[in-house]
Amino acid sequence: MEQKFCQSCAMPMNDAASMGTNADQSKNEEYCCYCYKDGTFTADCSMDEMIEHCAQYVEEFNKDSEQKVTREEAIIQMKMYFPQLKRWKQ
Repeated sequence: MEQKFCQSCAMPMNDAASMGTNADQSKNEEYCCYCYKDGTFTADCSMDEMIEHCAQYVEEFNKDSEQKVTREEAIIQMKMYFPQLKRWKQ
């Protein structure tokens, strides 16, 4: 199965439990359960605000990653990657 990433926060979505829900409670395969619930985004925020929010989880991410990054490095990477995500594309 192809690895899916949330098109709002870039979190890997490895199973149905990590997927958001549409208004009819069906699974949404584009957005995670933290970003999208009942057919709407859970937070009305800018891309930069989302990056700041995600940056607080860098240490947790590092636990499962072979390549450790600092908070600052993660922010730089997110600023390059997030504009490619569906929610933030111009």
